[in-house]
Amino acid sequence: MGVKFLEVTSEDAGQRVDNFLMRHYRNVPKTLIYRIIRKGEVRVNKGRVKQNTRLVDGDVVRVPPIKVPEKTESTVPAGQLQRIEDSILYEDKDLMVINKPSGVAVHGGSGIQWGLIEVVRALRPLAKRLELVHRLDRETSGCILLAKKASVLKALHEQIRENKMTKEYLALLTHHWPKGLEKIDLPLLKNTLKSGERVVKVSKEGKPSVSYFRVLERFDDCDLAAVRLKTGRTHQIRVHALSQGCPLVGDDKYGDKTLNKAYKKLGMKRLALHAQYLGFEHPVTQAWLKVEAPLHDDFELTLTNLRGEKA
Repeated sequence: MGVKFLEVTSEDAGQRVDNFLMRHYRNVPKTLIYRIIRKGEVRVNKGRVKQNTRLVDGDVVRVPPIKVPEKTESTVPAGQLQRIEDSILYEDKDLMVINKPSGVAVHGGSGIQWGLIEVVRALRPLAKRLELVHRLDRETSGCILLAKKASVLKALHEQIRENKMTKEYLALLTHHWPKGLEKIDLPLLKNTLKSGERVVKVSKEGKPSVSYFRVLERFDDCDLAAVRLKTGRTHQIRVHALSQGCPLVGDDKYGDKTLNKAYKKLGMKRLALHAQYLGFEHPVTQAWLKVEAPLHDDFELTLTNLRGEKA
C-alpha cells in the first residue's frame, strides 16, 4: 500500500489523530500507529502532528505506506460475546454503557487477541463508528461508555474535558483511610520502563490530579471507599491511595503482595476497583443519564466475608 491521503469530514472533526487512524486501520497494531506519528511520517495539511492533535473538518491526513496484516478469522468465542451482551447496562442508537468484567482489556493487541471494543463491534456490526469514549485498566471492572457516532464521541469527549461527566468508583483499601481526609490534590507523572511497563508516581513535574475519597464502610483492617475523580489520569486512584499508605487490595503494581495473598482467600483475586457510577448529558436528547454498575460476584463475596469477620 502506497502513501494515502484521507480527508477529514464533519463527522470526524474534533477527533484525535491517533483515534482517527485507528478507526481507518483497525487491523494495524496501535504501537505502529503511534510510531509513525512520533516519527513525523503522519502529516496533517503537510505539517507534523502529535498523537493528541485534534482534527478539523477539511483537514488532509497523509499516511505513509503501511503493511496491513491480512484479516484472520479470529472470531470472538460465543461465550465471550454472550458475556458482554449480558453486561450491557444501557443502550440506544447513539451510545451504550457496559459493566466491564475484570480481566477484559478495552483493546486487543500486545498478545491480547481481542478486547472489549472488538467484542462489541462483533456484537453490533451495523454500528460502523463504534468507539470507546474513555478507558478502564484491564483489572478494573464497571461502567465503560461507548459511542456509536463520531458526533456523539466528540460531544462526550467535550464533557470529559470540561469536567461535566461524573464518575464514581468503589475501592477496597488496605489499611484505614486517614479520618477527615477527603481531597487528594497531588500531581502525577507517568513513566514507561525499559520493559514497556507503565508506572505512575507523585511528582511536582506531573500533571494536576484531583481525587475525592469518602469512606463508606470500615472493616477490621481495611476500608471500602467511594472515589470521585476531578481528573482522569492513568492509575490515578491507585497512586493517590498509595500516597496515603492505603494501596488498593489486589494491586499487583502498587500494592502489598503479602496482603494481596491474604485477600485472595476472602475472594478478591484481582484489583479491588469498580467503576460503579457514570453520569453525563446525552449528546442528542440532552437528558441527564445516570448509570450504575452492580458489583461482580468476586467483589460481593469479599465484602460479605469481611462483614462476617467484622461481626
